[in-house]
Amino acid sequence: MEGNRFLASIRPYALFLAWIVSIVAVGGSLYLSEIMHFEPCKLCWFQRIFMYPQAILLGIASYKNDRKITPYAMTLSIIGGCFSIYHYAEQKIPALAKAFPCSVGIPCDFDYLNWFGFITIPLLALIAFILIVCLLLIGREAEDEAEEA
Repeated sequence: MEGNRFLASIRPYALFLAWIVSIVAVGGSLYLSEIMHFEPCKLCWFQRIFMYPQAILLGIASYKNDRKITPYAMTLSIIGGCFSIYHYAEQKIPALAKAFPCSVGIPCDFDYLNWFGFITIPLLALIAFILIVCLLLIGREAEDEAEEA
């Protein structure tokens, strides 16, 4: 059971790793907007609204080893992930972008990055949200095991 050994080895650090993922996501979005001068669209701003607080909340929680943050951070990640899924769909399905166009600023279907034909900024945000949820679930199992002992 190598998978169980791997999960058991990262379980104590899951909250810290979720914080690292949020820091990388926030740093990446700031790099793209402030250094590369990629103007964020309206949906990008919504994704940022759900990612940026997690860098602070998960940082404080991992410092205090407070796993009670899990339901709140998971809620932020799930909602932010839904925005990412919709944004990615709007970029990849042209009819969806025409049905609900962005009316202010840069169009939401505009694609600054398109690595390998499918990796875009909303997909990277979705991956970060999914990683945070998975790590928080893994860490929650550590909390459940500690309560049982």
